[in-house]
Amino acid sequence: MPPEHLPGRKVSDYIAEIRYSTPGVELISPPPHHDIYSIEDLAQLIHDLKNANPSASISVKLVSETGVGTVAAGVSKAKSDHVTISGHDGGTGASPWSSIKHAVVLNRLRGRIAVQVDGQIKTGRDVVIGAILGADEFGFATAPLVVSGCIMMRKCHLNTCPVGVATQDPVLRKKFSGKPEYVVNYFFLVAEEARELMARLGIQKFSDLIGRANLLDTKKGIEHWKAKGLDFSKIFRMPDMPAEVARYNSERQNHGLEKALDNRLIELAQPALERREKVAIDMPIRNGNRTVGTMLSHEIARRYGHDGLPDGTIHIRFAGSAGQSFGAFLASGVTLDLIGDTNDYCGKGLSGGRIIVSPSPKFRGEPTENIITGNVVLYGAIAGEAYFRGVAGERFAVRNSGAVAVVEGVGDHGCEYMTGGTVAVLGVTGRNFAAGMSGGIAYVLDSDGEFVKHCNTAMVDLEPVVSESEQQGKLAREFWHRGQADETILKDMIERHGRLTSSRRAREILERWTDYRSRFVKIFPKEYRRALGELAAAQRKAAA
Repeated sequence: MPPEHLPGRKVSDYIAEIRYSTPGVELISPPPHHDIYSIEDLAQLIHDLKNANPSASISVKLVSETGVGTVAAGVSKAKSDHVTISGHDGGTGASPWSSIKHAVVLNRLRGRIAVQVDGQIKTGRDVVIGAILGADEFGFATAPLVVSGCIMMRKCHLNTCPVGVATQDPVLRKKFSGKPEYVVNYFFLVAEEARELMARLGIQKFSDLIGRANLLDTKKGIEHWKAKGLDFSKIFRMPDMPAEVARYNSERQNHGLEKALDNRLIELAQPALERREKVAIDMPIRNGNRTVGTMLSHEIARRYGHDGLPDGTIHIRFAGSAGQSFGAFLASGVTLDLIGDTNDYCGKGLSGGRIIVSPSPKFRGEPTENIITGNVVLYGAIAGEAYFRGVAGERFAVRNSGAVAVVEGVGDHGCEYMTGGTVAVLGVTGRNFAAGMSGGIAYVLDSDGEFVKHCNTAMVDLEPVVSESEQQGKLAREFWHRGQADETILKDMIERHGRLTSSRRAREILERWTDYRSRFVKIFPKEYRRALGELAAAQRKAAA
């Protein structure tokens, strides 16, 4: 089972609330290939996260395998504060010439990042050896779990853990006997063993231990019969570098946040931040302005939490071409109104804010035939609204968990892995629409009747959008999305889209509503339908 892939039976009300999904609907955690195609994309993600919380340490996890050191060097250049090398079988020296110890030190990048290793680390001796091989920090998993009561039954995915560690069953959870003090005591013992070994080696400070491969007594291990014919000399070789070149984390990355446009936005938005007063801002934007609105959202969240500010408190009107991650993690109470276009990742992690993107009045093309926003728009959005008067690129609303969005066309893989929210597409779609979609609802204008050929129907059903009176007769109310008729939801979304973007397509649809409504297709995930039925049954049982 992929990491963090939760079967529906384990998605309790509590987990669904945290993950912004529906109880009982499985959560598919896709690999991060949706927005990471190169080291530049990784650098952008790191930059986004640093803007979302400038005081946080941004960490990248890499699998320990051949070439991991070269990748880690790239991660350091991409401004990550921290890197985790994960995996017991590979270890930190999985590839001698390109291990962390060599590639990062030789490129004079080692001082910029904290290196953490994990994988079957259990004792103080493991910690000391890991440090000697070049690690700053250490990840423990199995041992603390066992200390907390785990008996390694390997039933985690079945929700039947007999000791109450990995289960959402309230009866089984009562069997959990672990206490924080057990884990604290375990780590005291690990630290004590590490301190004793350091004393035997004549090392006072832990930082003096990092990268000191010359302290390892390798002869006994290398002479073992299983190691005959193997050459480990390159793994244990210390890079020949001047003394001033760092061998452990001793510097801070320069993320360049002082150059961000958000510093000016935060300054102009002080009345809203301090006194919740309404603020209107107008300014130009260019594609070098990345992650706009995110540091501002951090300031809002720091003061007011996820609830943010009242709707419409901060209205920022931009003109130009926005850079990557425009409106990423945008907080409630902020509206970004852009006349122009955006790059990739617009609205990533949208968290309650509103994004409006319309073409320039000077644009003479047809919006429904021209790209206005890039790929991977609204990736992982949990709340808020987005309106695009134009076509989006690939993977629109991928992993959307709660945002409402209207767009006038999308590329391939639209609404992929979507778990919540509502999307209306007022134009053509690319192939593989709704792949892995387990929650939320999408409405697609199928003008040519060809949409079924572009939709991945493995996890969804396609239904017509009917009038409210027809829906009352055909579909039990317990299966209504958000408790409303599809016609009401869709028409309201299109009306708002038309009002906010001056969309000609929206106006045309509304003027001929009865005709156009019959052309819309409702994409209804099978898992979502099942979960709604189970929730209604549980409510009836509780009320009885």
